[in-house]
Amino acid sequence: MAEGNFLRLPYEASDPRQVAQVVNNVLDGKLNSTGEFTCTASAASTDVTDYRAGKNSVILLMPTTANASAEVGAGTIYISARNKQSFTVTHANNTQTDRTFGYIVIG
Repeated sequence: MAEGNFLRLPYEASDPRQVAQVVNNVLDGKLNSTGEFTCTASAASTDVTDYRAGKNSVILLMPTTANASAEVGAGTIYISARNKQSFTVTHANNTQTDRTFGYIVIG
């Protein structure tokens, strides 16, 4: 499961300095919405658990290895299911163990 790396505010936040820090981080692109996964070898799909995911989330993938980039180039990878706190990535079924992707979850 992905974990955020940036300050979270409590619902009753009253410290203006904390609020400013969080808002400035958001403006600088520091969002708690990223993660990473590696496609499961010898399988046609990979399940990713992420507490931020939901049935209406948009999930964007970024290949971070050569084999992951080749998977995108072949057009064989896509998000096939979105659920509460998880999503499924469908991909080519092969023995490669280094098809690693970064991702962002929005919504």
